Amino acid sequence: MQNKSEYNHPTHFTSSEANEKSTIIWDLGAVLIDWNPHYLYRRIFDDGAEMHHFLENVCTFDWNEEQDGGRTIQEANDYLIARHPEHEAHIKAYYGRWEEMLGGPIHASVEILRVMKSRGEHKLYALTNWSAELFPIALERYDFLGWFDGIVVSGTENDRKPNHSFYHTLLNRYELQPDEVLFIDDNLRNIKAAEQLGIESIHFTSPEDLKERLEKMGVL
Repeated sequence: MQNKSEYNHPTHFTSSEANEKSTIIWDLGAVLIDWNPHYLYRRIFDDGAEMHHFLENVCTFDWNEEQDGGRTIQEANDYLIARHPEHEAHIKAYYGRWEEMLGGPIHASVEILRVMKSRGEHKLYALTNWSAELFPIALERYDFLGWFDGIVVSGTENDRKPNHSFYHTLLNRYELQPDEVLFIDDNLRNIKAAEQLGIESIHFTSPEDLKERLEKMGVL
């Protein structure tokens, strides 16, 4: 799962362009599901600066992405503890108490997804960077994940965004053409990768902005 990045060049669509899109592909983390390691580590560290140093230098974003790409949690812990044995307990907490990083659904985004599902005008898929070992927790916790026509999970595929091969996995599996698809993601890196494949994209910054842009496109 990933953090947000800024995107300053939003794409504008006409209603006719929107009508050509048969399929909407959603990212999950930070778009539909609130996830943040700070929720856990604020309970562990009394000092905010110490917490930030730990997350920026020990349990880093890049380290976590390797689990999204298929590395097991045991392998991840062993790798990091060997390099930072003094932080063993805090490292094990990352996945041992991972559910405490979940802040719940992003309700306004889920409402947009609900409207799309109820109208039935588009196929709905999710393309997510997520550990295969942890994704079953999300499936149990968030009923709206059952609204998708299919979900492609990076950890299951041993691949992840922004690799072009991961996008192709979804496109090929569900027999989709890039020009038929609209992609929604909070990470600029992933947006750029999709656009390189000819997939029109919306950089998610807030549910309100997403709703406004989808309405202008005629999707909502």
